[in-house]
Amino acid sequence: MAAKDSKAYALWVAFVLCLVCSMLVTAAAIALRPMQQAAKLDDKRKNILRVVGLYQEGMDIDQAFKQITPKVIDLDTGEIVEQIDPATYDQYAAAKDPAQGGQKIPGDADIAKIKYRPRYATVYFLYNADGTPRTVILPISGYGLWSTLYGFLAVEADGNTVVGINFYRHAETPGLGGEVDNPMWKKQWTGKKIYDESGKVALHLVKGGVNPENPEAVHQVDALAGATLTSNGVTYLIQYWLSDAGFKPFLRKLSAQHSAVRTAGGE
Repeated sequence: MAAKDSKAYALWVAFVLCLVCSMLVTAAAIALRPMQQAAKLDDKRKNILRVVGLYQEGMDIDQAFKQITPKVIDLDTGEIVEQIDPATYDQYAAAKDPAQGGQKIPGDADIAKIKYRPRYATVYFLYNADGTPRTVILPISGYGLWSTLYGFLAVEADGNTVVGINFYRHAETPGLGGEVDNPMWKKQWTGKKIYDESGKVALHLVKGGVNPENPEAVHQVDALAGATLTSNGVTYLIQYWLSDAGFKPFLRKLSAQHSAVRTAGGE
């Protein structure tokens, strides 16, 4: 072995220390992975509960989430796919995997700038006491100014009325595009209508604020002040995910089922 005061010895000690440290870091990462995955799952569940107003600080998330039923749907047909387990399915990973039905979105059709579209998506049902759907929660995503915004949009069983919206991950500018997190702004979405009488996606953000006297106000939400590109991004992701390329086939079927139930009930 080289003398302790030699450069070779110093390099050898440095190498051993780096090796030991890297092993400790790797071991810690492996040991903490289950905790990180559990925390990530809890955060996702919290945001799903938040978008329908069921989340309370300190609540038992596992117990509260029993009210929610995840199901995987085929975006092309709008049908529920029983063969895919929603507990293990990752639609964002699947979007890039042709073997799972993922596909690259043509440039002119990629208004939300997400690049890839999954064939299947996980949606979350909240049921009435009689077993009929009350609300469905849809995963949405799209590019703003600096980042892809990931969130959930909750829609009533009529397939057209917004219950709420919540973005759980983004890197938009605090105080500007970051105002997508503002509870007062999110509150505006409740009761808004997605589609116009022709079935076209009409829900969008408007610069300068919504005029309540305007007949189109039912389809409009205030744009974010000083954040034009983020506001445009929110409009585009709504228009994409609620179109035929997104959840429209599913919402159309949900609406038909809802109408049938109401008719059978004599309403």
